[in-house]
Amino acid sequence: MGHIRDVMTTDVDYCSPDDNIFEVAVKMERDNVGAVPICEEEQLLGMVTDRDIVIRSVAKKKPNSTPVKEVMSEHLVTATPDMTVQEAAKLMATKQIRRLPVVENNRLVGICSLGDLAVRDSSDHQAGIALSEISEPSNVYH
Repeated sequence: MGHIRDVMTTDVDYCSPDDNIFEVAVKMERDNVGAVPICEEEQLLGMVTDRDIVIRSVAKKKPNSTPVKEVMSEHLVTATPDMTVQEAAKLMATKQIRRLPVVENNRLVGICSLGDLAVRDSSDHQAGIALSEISEPSNVYH
């Protein structure tokens, strides 16, 4: 049974709460990611996703110079490096999230994505369930 530490991405680029939305968007483009953690002295304060930028910034006509702390999600679901891959997959499926920040001693030490779980072991039942449940299209427009 693998642990999150075995599959998580450890080289995580982050922004500070006072960085602006434009800086976060540029980092997303450069790193080819859809989410950027917001940290102060390696302590995880929040996360900004591409969706957050669209819904909480663009749709609200906020300028690109707006501090990211105004659009970040603050109530995050996190994992620890010792959590098993199965526990993480179940948590991600239950909470309907695609990225799980990994925190140890109040410090961001990595991020585990659905892709990390799927690549680890395609026969892993829990990871497969998480991937299929989170990938289901929303019924909001039906």
